[in-house]
Formats: sequence, C-alpha cells, structure tokens
Amino acid sequence: MEFFELKNISERYLELVNPSTPEKIVLAGRVAGMGEGGRVIDFGSGYGEALILWAREFGISGLGIDIRPAACERARKKISAQGLGDRIEIVCGRGTEYLFEPHSYDVASCLGATFVWKGGFQEAVRAMRRAITPRGRLIAGEAHWLRTVLPPDYAQREPSIQTEYELLHSAREEGLELVYVLHSSRDEWDHYESENWRGLSDWLDENPAHPQRAEVLQHLHESQDEYVRYGREYLGWALYVLKPVA
Repeated sequence: MEFFELKNISERYLELVNPSTPEKIVLAGRVAGMGEGGRVIDFGSGYGEALILWAREFGISGLGIDIRPAACERARKKISAQGLGDRIEIVCGRGTEYLFEPHSYDVASCLGATFVWKGGFQEAVRAMRRAITPRGRLIAGEAHWLRTVLPPDYAQREPSIQTEYELLHSAREEGLELVYVLHSSRDEWDHYESENWRGLSDWLDENPAHPQRAEVLQHLHESQDEYVRYGREYLGWALYVLKPVA
C-alpha cells in the first residue's frame, strides 16, 4: 500500500496533521500579524484546518496546496460546510510546482511538509520567502532533534532532520530572523501519534479480509515501535515564525 494511502487511513480522526494544537496555530497567526483581508498561502495544507482557523479568527483569505486528492476533497468539503468557500481555495498538486505571484501574500506557511522540497527546511523557507511581501511573515512547522548524540540507526533513517540550532542558522542564511517559537509538548506528540494508531487500528477491525491488511498492520507496528523506542526521546516539533531581515 502506498504511503499516502496509509496516511489517508491513519489520519481519519485528525484535522491538524501535526503534533500541535488549534490554540498554537492561532497564536502563530497572531504573531505573524494576520488580520482582516490578509492573504495566506499554505504549502502542504492537508485538511485545511490551519487556514480554517486563521480565516475564522482573523478574517484572512487563503490558498492551500496539497498533493493528496483525498486530503484536498476532505478539506474542500469541510471548508464549504463552514461557509468559508469564498475565502479559502484548495489546489491539488505539488507545492513545489505551484506558480504563485511573487511577493503577493502577507503570510506563507508550511506546517510539517518542508520535506517536499529536495533541500528540506532551507529550500522551503527560501521558496516561501518569494511568496511574501517585504513586510510579510513565514510560519514553518518543523521536526528537530532534541539531542546532538543520536542512535546511529535512527539518525540514518531520518537524514533530513536537523537540530534547532541548525534550523536557526539555515533561516539566517536565507535572510530571515526568528520572531517566535512554539514547541510541541510530549502530550501533543502522544495525541498525534495515538490518533494515527487509532485510525489504523480501527481500519484493521473494519477490514479483516482486506488483501493489504498485513501491510497496514506492519505500518502500525513500525510506527509504534519507532515512536516508543526513539521518537519520544529524541524528536521534537515546533512552529517557527520568521520575518525577512530589513
């Protein structure tokens, strides 16, 4: 079963597909200066929840881009049901290939999806900076190592992850300053991981004879093993609000 199909199964109970909270997403938007009539572009928008929160709280209009058709359809249905179809547009496609008008957005965000750029975090913030006005802001949600000494086998499996110190200097190299950081708690990590497990577990109960059931079960066990053995101790996640250097 393809990775995106597994995510469609595991995320059935999640609206925010990162270890964060609506309150932190809203606070990041406030720090970034979101306000009535502001324009936001969100790369890897998932189920559109961040854009919905910002539209309801601040009155922004938003454009979300996500590669998964199932995620785009779910986001559009939710946006329509909440009466926000005139304020939020969802485009299904690769965020790295979307041709946005340069320097036309007040905020550009990418929450947990900078990996879609080959250069990871640094290439992502470089691309996102091209989308914002000179006084605009970036919001990046990114995983980071909590320690500098890591189990070699785990570090080799996650070569794109950096320490926060490395993320900070990558941002500075792109002419950006860190304005604010919102770290995820262990409880938020546990909630995010557990909701993914619950989605997989319930699918297994509902599909006892599915020909790919063994693959889904293997994915569940691998996800649990990795998080319990390594993730809770070595991996962090945070929202970073960045601004261009004047």
